[in-house]
Amino acid sequence: MQDARIRSVAAVFLWAAVLTVLLPGLILQSHGLRLSAASALQLVVVAHTGGALTRVLTAAEVRFVALGFWVFAYIWLGLAPLAMLASDTYPWPYRPGGTTALGAVAVVELGLLAHSAGTALAARHGRARPDTAPAGLLERVLSRRLAPWRLLALCAISLAFAALLIAGQPGRLTAYFTSRQAITETGGDDASLRSLISWSLSVPAFWALLGLLRVPRLADGDRWLRGLRWILLPLLVALNVVVNNPISKPRFWAGMVLLTLLFSVPRLCRPRTFRVTAAAVLAALLFVFPYSDYFRYSDRESVAVVSLADQFTTNGDYDAFQQVQTGVDYAGDNGFEPQNALGPLLFMVPRSAWPQKPDDTGITLARYAGYDFHNLSAPLWIESYLWAGPFAVVLVFLLLGALGRRVDDVRHRLRGVPGTLAALLVPAFAFYQMVFLRGSLLAIAGPLTLLVAVPLLISIPTARASRLPSSALPTAPTPHASIPGTGGHP
Repeated sequence: MQDARIRSVAAVFLWAAVLTVLLPGLILQSHGLRLSAASALQLVVVAHTGGALTRVLTAAEVRFVALGFWVFAYIWLGLAPLAMLASDTYPWPYRPGGTTALGAVAVVELGLLAHSAGTALAARHGRARPDTAPAGLLERVLSRRLAPWRLLALCAISLAFAALLIAGQPGRLTAYFTSRQAITETGGDDASLRSLISWSLSVPAFWALLGLLRVPRLADGDRWLRGLRWILLPLLVALNVVVNNPISKPRFWAGMVLLTLLFSVPRLCRPRTFRVTAAAVLAALLFVFPYSDYFRYSDRESVAVVSLADQFTTNGDYDAFQQVQTGVDYAGDNGFEPQNALGPLLFMVPRSAWPQKPDDTGITLARYAGYDFHNLSAPLWIESYLWAGPFAVVLVFLLLGALGRRVDDVRHRLRGVPGTLAALLVPAFAFYQMVFLRGSLLAIAGPLTLLVAVPLLISIPTARASRLPSSALPTAPTPHASIPGTGGHP
């Protein structure tokens, strides 16, 4: 049955009106609309992102990856730039010209069109693919199942590492509930080492808790495992409260942890419930996220509630479009730099061994703009544009759209099988995708690698699982371990 036959006409109309008329209208009501080619094209971007997000929120299937992409595109590259172009006000001092603004909007829309084309091609290929076709690499990876004993080993390692690290740093537990600045100051002078240690504690702790909640029950009984779960669960909950809370970790990461744990409950992955929860997530990002950076610094100012349009034009969290503009000017002055694409791929190579290793793109653009502060974003649109211009933008987003649709389709096919990476890794990647899209890539390559590598290490292939009597792949959904308060299959 086609989506068009299943979608509610009323729901489509309501969401389209809210996303493409009401919210943009509220922004323009505050500042008016400066008539220009850039602002006219930006209205096209708003209509494109709002329409695509409407499709996700009214679809008959749950599409986590599509949700993450279009939520980011709609807010950070749809509404926020509309407010900036309407008011000619930006978060940072750098001011590009009108031609640059038009070029930046064109780069953004080009990436969105390529992403939509990649999604459509992947959907068409998926419909034409016979059900008897052998599983591809992506499906084999996402069908991997959690291995209970590997998971328990990860739990033990996470707790032991946390005990050593937290006990050995100044401030101990107190620092994790003070501010991100306090955590930074207790980590010493080596920023790279400090970041590595922090993520090496946070990511395994997250996966240990998520895996413990969703690991399937063993076919031959699991009395010992059940007892260990009862012991480890409160410890892992407490550990994640310490190392993955929004006070000591970036808000995007803390939000990803919370949303992944939330959507790991099967009842919330039903289409109707998913749509309601996704709408709540969108509302929280629009109206709560701007004020959630309260704990970033130890010296806190009082929270001033301002309009959505003012948040978009004065809050540095929404600098994505301005950074795209800065990047367009940078490319005009310095040309394209294809070699910089190797930086995120080879992020583990130290600069001592690779003196010409590319700098973080956000830092490069901050220096070009003459800022004293360098902790800025570099959206994937401008990252790819700086590699090889429009060609690179089209290629990157075409592949990203196809991959995202493919991942969502595989998760949908495996939705009835508990304990697979499709049920756990896909939501985690989908929500971390907003960090990936915001960039810069070199800064997030390490955490992203850990986010994907850890679940691979605590899972085994489906073919191998089917040969083990203690973890045989069920022909029907199997109940999860009996852990209080975690939900389960209906």
